[in-house]
Amino acid sequence: MKYRTMGKLGFQSSAFGLGCMRFNGAASGDSVIDEQKAISLIRRAIDGGVTYLDTAYVYLDKTSEIVLGKALQDGYRDRVTIATKMPMEYVHNRAEMEALLESELKKLQTDHIDFYLMHGINREKWEYFKSIGAPEFFNDMRAAGKIRFRCFSFHGPYEDFEYIINDWDWDMVQIQYNFMDIGNQAGTRGLELAGRKGIPVVIMEGLLGGRLAKAPGNVQALYDAFPVRRTPVEWAFRWLCNHPEVSVVLSGCNEAEQIDDNLRIFDSVEAGIMSEAELKLMDDVRSAYFSRTRIGCTGCRYCMPCPNGVSIPDIFSVWNNVSLYETDPRGNWDLRRIRENSQGADHCIGCGACEAACPQHLSIIDSLQQAWKELTAE
Repeated sequence: MKYRTMGKLGFQSSAFGLGCMRFNGAASGDSVIDEQKAISLIRRAIDGGVTYLDTAYVYLDKTSEIVLGKALQDGYRDRVTIATKMPMEYVHNRAEMEALLESELKKLQTDHIDFYLMHGINREKWEYFKSIGAPEFFNDMRAAGKIRFRCFSFHGPYEDFEYIINDWDWDMVQIQYNFMDIGNQAGTRGLELAGRKGIPVVIMEGLLGGRLAKAPGNVQALYDAFPVRRTPVEWAFRWLCNHPEVSVVLSGCNEAEQIDDNLRIFDSVEAGIMSEAELKLMDDVRSAYFSRTRIGCTGCRYCMPCPNGVSIPDIFSVWNNVSLYETDPRGNWDLRRIRENSQGADHCIGCGACEAACPQHLSIIDSLQQAWKELTAE
């Protein structure tokens, strides 16, 4: 196992961090956990050299912390650092923050949490956390020894990330990042900004929820033609670890074979490991993925709001993602949300307001019907 320095914090962590959200293969994080299997997987990872464990209050119907706490008995707690999270929707004042933290400590069967994160924030959520005194609470809990490091996980635009990371003295940040997301969310700019500030970066969604683990035909052809053969998973993790700003890459595993494969991969990756030819391959791979785009919607949302409630850019986003990664739309949660909220293209009346507003001059009406036909086909 390769170990990397956690930025300004100074200590070493395993490059592979075990994510505790996907036990039993639950992509959404909603499932009944096979406790004994999960405990076995957690301990297998720790025995293999993993020192970073990531969970959250809401994961797996609020049971992930409980199972992790059980797995860390028998001396395992002393060998690792734990990251868990405070969700905005469950706290509205100091008393509720205190109660939630105490419940997490109890479930994890520990007297302290190493990395405590404000969960999934953007600028709006950060302002909310400030309004209820979360920064002061985090400082007080650090002084009391109940948490060690004040952190946040992020989903939002780069501008929000830049504002948040410069607005407080953070100890660590967790971002979504992979070779397809270099310009999305915090992106490469956010990663490098954190690096310049000495703030360690933990990576989530390194495989885009598993979508990068199996390559579509045109992408696999590029991998196959390269002189060195590696799996898509290994290429994705190798690309991430090439960045010196990355401290930990999270990977959610639900089988022993996945643990073992990650242990193998992270035994040989380090910053600056990729050659120019390998970096060019990953650029070509990214281009090959994007060549599968069905429609050039930029998500600008000038077409919104639709008079009839159709979620136009979200439908196109799902359509593109299903094509890019060859996934089954029946398992797509964004599509499920669109259908449950009656925002599907079956509500389009062809008024043309969207096409008149589209700066890309897309044939939105016809494309919506084609997208909906493909996404909802039985």
